[in-house]
Amino acid sequence: MTEVVAIGETMAAFVPKENGYLRYARDLCIRAAGSESNVAIGASKLGHSAAWISRLGADELGHLIRNAVRADGVDTSRVAWDKEHPTGVMIKQVRSDSETSVFYYRDNSAASHMRTLDWDFLKQARIIYISGITPVLSDSCRELVLDVITFAEKHQIWLAFDPNIRKKLWRGNDYIPLMKVIADHSQILMMGAEEAEKIYGTDQIGQVCHAAFSSGNLHYLALKKGADGAWVSDGREIIAIPPHPCSCTDPVGAGDAFNAGFLSGILEEKELELCGRMGAIAGAMATESRGDTEGIPDRDILDQILQQQDQVYR
Repeated sequence: MTEVVAIGETMAAFVPKENGYLRYARDLCIRAAGSESNVAIGASKLGHSAAWISRLGADELGHLIRNAVRADGVDTSRVAWDKEHPTGVMIKQVRSDSETSVFYYRDNSAASHMRTLDWDFLKQARIIYISGITPVLSDSCRELVLDVITFAEKHQIWLAFDPNIRKKLWRGNDYIPLMKVIADHSQILMMGAEEAEKIYGTDQIGQVCHAAFSSGNLHYLALKKGADGAWVSDGREIIAIPPHPCSCTDPVGAGDAFNAGFLSGILEEKELELCGRMGAIAGAMATESRGDTEGIPDRDILDQILQQQDQVYR
């Protein structure tokens, strides 16, 4: 059994080595970046079996991404290779520790042509993780996500969902009703306060809980507020999670890392407050590197922090 199976696009991310406008950048690093693979990597680093399912171009960037995700212990055996469409690309512009812009080059990418999965493989998952990015990439991706929802319900597999709203991908379309449909079918819902405002018309935790848990399907909710921490709820209690101290280099990927920590706590049947703390620690530490996943702690580091142990460096 694979504890977490994440489904969605990962791109080759070009990241400048120095802050400033991209027009002046001369040196860029290449990394893998995608919400779903980020969560799978985070779960794997925290000691859980994880798989990532996607479609990559049969090109050098596709192989780079597969190798990068696999290197962190994630099962990539169900990644499909596409000889007709390229691997998607994104380029980051980092102007300050708190301001990162993203430019996408993912039109007609291999992942936008996802339509079928190895359903027998998916049947073994404890949690299926999807984001709101995938269903807006194309008609086939939207149909695939809806099929995954139906499949998860039929086989009583928990669905974890983060709307991960990216207005650049919406192109003027209104996907809020679709985000709400997916949220209503989820057992675990993790979202930012701004996303809650768009989907439920409020970012007040009590009102968000009332709206989200009214579906009758939800078991856990995390409302992420960035540097201000988070709220978590199981429908019975609401707990404020303070932010974990960090030295932010790049905030992109923090939400995915939070999700990985939160899901890890749920898989381990931890108390709600501890699930939230695990998410907060992973999310904060993820911001301390330029890549989306390099800063996510491994299990030993997370446990040391939870137990308030000092690390010995020399």
